[in-house]
Amino acid sequence: MKYNFDELIERRGTDSVKWDGAKNVWGRDDLLAMWVADMDFRTPPFVMDALRKRLEHEVLGYTFACEEWYTSICNWLYKRHQWEITHEMLTFVPGIVRGQAFALQCFTNPGDKVMVMTPVYHPFFLVTERLGREVVYSPLDLCDGQYQIDFERFSRDIQGCKVLILCNPHNPGGRVWTVEELQRIADICKESGTLVISDEIHADLTLPPYKHHPFATVSENAAQNSLTFMAPSKAFNMPGLGSSYAITINTDIRHRFQQFMEAGEFCEGHLLAYIGTAAAYMQGEEWLSQLLDYLKDNINFTENYLKEHVPGISMIRPQASYLIFLDCRALGLSQDELTRLFSEKAHLALNDGTMFGKPGKGFMRLNVGCPRSVLQQALNQLAIAVKQ
Repeated sequence: MKYNFDELIERRGTDSVKWDGAKNVWGRDDLLAMWVADMDFRTPPFVMDALRKRLEHEVLGYTFACEEWYTSICNWLYKRHQWEITHEMLTFVPGIVRGQAFALQCFTNPGDKVMVMTPVYHPFFLVTERLGREVVYSPLDLCDGQYQIDFERFSRDIQGCKVLILCNPHNPGGRVWTVEELQRIADICKESGTLVISDEIHADLTLPPYKHHPFATVSENAAQNSLTFMAPSKAFNMPGLGSSYAITINTDIRHRFQQFMEAGEFCEGHLLAYIGTAAAYMQGEEWLSQLLDYLKDNINFTENYLKEHVPGISMIRPQASYLIFLDCRALGLSQDELTRLFSEKAHLALNDGTMFGKPGKGFMRLNVGCPRSVLQQALNQLAIAVKQ
């Protein structure tokens, strides 16, 4: 392999949320950090080279989006996802969670209902609640080791909701929704008058043979009733740049959203955000291919290790991303006992499954975006803790 994903990089002392921030959560600094969803691999060299080159020009003045920012996104989406878009459909967003907050403020009013499908990435409902909107929780079903949508329940729960926040692919379950599932979501939401906000930050981490389908591409109902958020941040390990973007096909929705973003100058990015995105999308295909191979091997390693050494814990095998939802229910522990097992006995920092909603009870989320040796150490510590 051209790129070395086995390299150990010390991230402590860099104000890392994942490593330095663990003490704020657990009150200790001896935990192996396997929680926050960034990777412990180097940000790709071509991204770093592009940033360094720009910084050699020692004037950091006001900057607009470079032409490469637009063209690299359009070319990437067409080549990677067969999605043909135009420059006009793009809006810079300083992070997808912020983008969702902007969209909720733009398209809903306080008291309006917003639906999420739990367990799901917690800012979906936390941001919604903080903005004074009412969250409608519609739980997914765990069937045959994967999350499924009960469309009868979905159809009932969506009634009266102004917005659905869709996680596509799903986090923490790693589920890649099929075209048919996305089409049914689109049809139901169109009929109920519910705008779909599709968070597709993990799109480029879809693991073969699965294929990501951008929500807006599956049907005309989807295209004309949605707002899509994407970013290079997860796939190319550059979330610190705060570089994301929204794609809107419907001209009325686009005009309304862009007008809101421009009013507060929320769509003004910084120069490194534009340059980093362009470099990732213009030069990142081979790096991403090798990363996905490595992540798939890490997932296989985790699955085999749990089966052999920790039979009380199984996993939902992700179809996308480096996040694994561990099913610990067979251990027969309360959630407090479970979280203490991981932090106090195994000395691991993982996400408590209940932070993703009530269906996450009995689960923990593991980040395997790390060198294999670190993953093996973490699983060894877990196995010893469970045996004790």
